[in-house]
Amino acid sequence: MSEVLESIMLICFGLSWPVSVVKNIKAHTAKSMSLPFILLIITGYIAGISSKIINHNYSYVLVIYFFNLFVVSMNVVVYFINRNYDLHGGMRAGAHAHSH
Repeated sequence: MSEVLESIMLICFGLSWPVSVVKNIKAHTAKSMSLPFILLIITGYIAGISSKIINHNYSYVLVIYFFNLFVVSMNVVVYFINRNYDLHGGMRAGAHAHSH
């Protein structure tokens, strides 16, 4: 029963991360993103995964942890892409300003 409850918790948290990734991709800015917060969440997932491995508890819950870790890590990638946009005046990489 405890693994079912842990799975529900992970799924509830996990459902918010893809939404966050999409929102941040569309924003084209890192101004509303917090890298320390994202890294803190990643650290938490790594701790959860480590706990499962140390205790030899290889259940389906471990798969959910890895999926969440992957999706949250995508926010790190998006953060640096968006930070690059911010540093270059909001222009997308490879985009060129057109004057008429």
